[in-house]
Amino acid sequence: METTKTDQPVLKTIDLVYIGIFAVLIAICSWISIPAAVPFTLQTFGIFVTARILGGKRTVFAVLVYLLMGCIGLPVFSGFGAGAGVLMGSTGGYLIGFLFSALVIWLFEKVLGCGKAAVLFSMVIGLVVCYAFGTIWFLAVYAKTKGPISVMTALGWCVFPFIIPDLIKIALAFVVGERVKKTGDWLLTIP
Repeated sequence: METTKTDQPVLKTIDLVYIGIFAVLIAICSWISIPAAVPFTLQTFGIFVTARILGGKRTVFAVLVYLLMGCIGLPVFSGFGAGAGVLMGSTGGYLIGFLFSALVIWLFEKVLGCGKAAVLFSMVIGLVVCYAFGTIWFLAVYAKTKGPISVMTALGWCVFPFIIPDLIKIALAFVVGERVKKTGDWLLTIP
């Protein structure tokens, strides 16, 4: 196990417990589909509420565990999808983009701190990074399987319909995260 300068473990047992719990929360959020003109899930809500409550580092690991659970066949993706095929499919880049979102949030946390404005800003930038990675992935996979399309077409299918719902989910995740952090005595105190 890697240790820091003070000989403390990088991830404590309680961190591992939280990472597991929040990986499951992300999975549950991915199963919840909101009917709309273009239906959407609460996956991004799960990612961002995890980030607000656990911080960037543990969120990176929670998202990684979530992706690994889906990759080995547990039905944790939207529509109870599972397997490496989902990750390698045309929309798999958005799932992998969640990991990049978490990394961005962790980076901004290190650079800007954990103030409310910094956290909200990092969440929005993390969402943009997820959109960018997912759209590039979508364009590449779609071009291989069905033929090339324009960037604007891909954005029209995969990003534009989700911007407002995702911004609302960020706002809700921030409020819920703040509320949970203020109570402090739920389950165990989060350091």
